[in-house]
Amino acid sequence: MAFENLTDRLSNVFSNLGRKGKLSEDDVNQALREVRMALLEADVNFKLVKEFIAKVKEKAIGEEVLNSLTPAQTVVKIVNDELTEMMGSETTEITLRPAGEISVIMMVGLQGAGKTTTAAKLAGKFKSAGRTPVLVACDIYRPAAIDQLRVNAEKVKVPFFSLGDKISPVEIARRAIEEAKAQHYNVVILDTAGRLQIDEKLMDELQNIKKAVDVQWTVLTVDAMTGQEAVNVAETFTEKVGIDGVILTKCDGDTRGGAALSIKAMTGKPILYLGMGEKLDDLEQFYPDRMAGRILGMGDVLSLIEKAQKNIDEDKTKETMGKITRGKFDYNDFMDQMEQMKKLGGFGGIMKLLPGMSGLGDIDTDDAEKKMNQVKSIIQSMTPKERANPDLINPSRKRRIAKGAGVDIAEVNRLVKQFEQMRKMMKQFGGAMRNKHGRGGFGNLGGLGNLGGMGRGRFPF
Repeated sequence: MAFENLTDRLSNVFSNLGRKGKLSEDDVNQALREVRMALLEADVNFKLVKEFIAKVKEKAIGEEVLNSLTPAQTVVKIVNDELTEMMGSETTEITLRPAGEISVIMMVGLQGAGKTTTAAKLAGKFKSAGRTPVLVACDIYRPAAIDQLRVNAEKVKVPFFSLGDKISPVEIARRAIEEAKAQHYNVVILDTAGRLQIDEKLMDELQNIKKAVDVQWTVLTVDAMTGQEAVNVAETFTEKVGIDGVILTKCDGDTRGGAALSIKAMTGKPILYLGMGEKLDDLEQFYPDRMAGRILGMGDVLSLIEKAQKNIDEDKTKETMGKITRGKFDYNDFMDQMEQMKKLGGFGGIMKLLPGMSGLGDIDTDDAEKKMNQVKSIIQSMTPKERANPDLINPSRKRRIAKGAGVDIAEVNRLVKQFEQMRKMMKQFGGAMRNKHGRGGFGNLGGLGNLGGMGRGRFPF
């Protein structure tokens, strides 16, 4: 995951700093030397690191910091503020023209950066916002590029426009605008050709498209895993074509994160979104302040809340909470809760967004995910009656369930025992809340209501 190694390094630095109480200038200097090494190892531009450390040092060794009641926390805040500033301070969104007008977005980038997939992700996002986007195949060179865009358009259920691979990209772009006017599409997304490397032919073609049609946004996709090379690509496209913003792809696989930290400062162009996976809804708005918090292990609760609001079925949640307070919680409900958690990025995804959780090295999120999958297999091996009536499960049924799930019967016994403990606890809690408020009251927590106690023997994973 993006920034994972950097977060671990910085968490250790500031944890050590916090244990010292009152800080000396030497303490701050030592900590900043470690921060400097951590940033360089994350593949952040050397010049940028030098400037960053100089700014932090200037603010951190002042008397008001060193003599404050919480000097370590103050230093962390200074680092947080400077990281935010480095990445752009303010969130930049793709602003569109009024719905009655056509907005044109031109996607550019090198081959392999995920440009075509990202174009479809954007189309899906605009569609969800009430717009009528159309995906336009302007890449006539890469084999199967047109088919890939067509398939992705079908997946996000948006219109697709192509004139094949015999018409010039410039003409395709022109005709696409005519089609948009005729069909009342108000967002035209041009998926242009990429190259394995930057060349004049590519740049000329992109410039000619921009001359032929009124492009509002030129959006560059770069592979976050290429580190500083991503920054170099962004600088070249900025100079040769002119870009308005950057989407970093494959951030789910990049453990360094140097590109995200460097691009805005080096090019002056904002990061718009982060591509966090291959699914067509795996596109996150880039918030510099929230990302700084994630990097420093401070969590990102706001993003977690937004994910919950977007992905969790509120009516289903209310129904489940009602069953919990009545002591009617069953294995079907438990499966629903696990699915809700999955929608939020799984156990690991949730933990990364909770404050203070990044430094808990004793939590093996991969193991937790495996155990959750095992629990799911066991529950799926139950009959519908058994899932709806947990009390039916006797020793002979356990043996059949274990065989069906491909696990030892001890795992089934463990699940059943912990499920019963959890059900009793929920019933007691639900009763207490009902007595206090006159109704079942877990608050509007969606699928997060069952996170407490996880990993402490109360939950079966």
